[in-house]
Amino acid sequence: MKLRFLPLLLLFVITCFTAKAQDYGGYYFGLKGGLLLGTQAWNNFERDPLVKYQGAVFIESVDDAFSLFAQAGLHRKGSAIRGRNFIGINNEPFRPPTQEFIFNNVVLTVGGKKKNWLSASSTWHYMFGLRGDYTVSTNLDEYKPINEANNSLFFPDDAFVQKWNFGVTLGGGAEFELSELVGVILELTVNPDFSLQYRQPAIPNVYSPITQTNISIPERTIRNVTFEISAGFRFLRKVEYID
Repeated sequence: MKLRFLPLLLLFVITCFTAKAQDYGGYYFGLKGGLLLGTQAWNNFERDPLVKYQGAVFIESVDDAFSLFAQAGLHRKGSAIRGRNFIGINNEPFRPPTQEFIFNNVVLTVGGKKKNWLSASSTWHYMFGLRGDYTVSTNLDEYKPINEANNSLFFPDDAFVQKWNFGVTLGGGAEFELSELVGVILELTVNPDFSLQYRQPAIPNVYSPITQTNISIPERTIRNVTFEISAGFRFLRKVEYID
């Protein structure tokens, strides 16, 4: 699906939210955010998780059984290197600070929630969504001096970042009503990408600051998977129907 059609899909979903539900119509809206655990698959190169944050605003149809939702937000995806030994100028090993590789992505998700799936009075739900990402920035410029000093591309470079990506969101959570118009939501989701965040062709004779030797880097492909915990507030925009 072409990502340029996502705004039209979002408009369609929002239009559905105003449909009549039970004896009243309207929609829910709100904001949520929390922790993000980012993982990335790099060709045979072990990565450590990246712990960052994410947040979103959302809109959702009013329904007790199944609802449609759309949400947009900022997610700081990526991975890290921790506790690795590098070789210094005098062939002395040293352990640099944690190195983080961060991709700041604007994310749009549309999907559905199955509510009250344990019982009619249950507050639990599970959800599925289609997701599109656009990378607005990265921190890869921090590693350019190292690449340039060694005349290599051992660390990733912005030139090979794939800005448009897509994937799915799977998860579940609970909703608690504070009043008729205000509620609290808690959610846990896993968000795998189907597309590549980064693609770099194979490069021979690349200097490695870890082994202090020349190595050949195969085609480097990076794909995101994130695990996210969110909490937030949900508000009801209620429209009553009068005959």
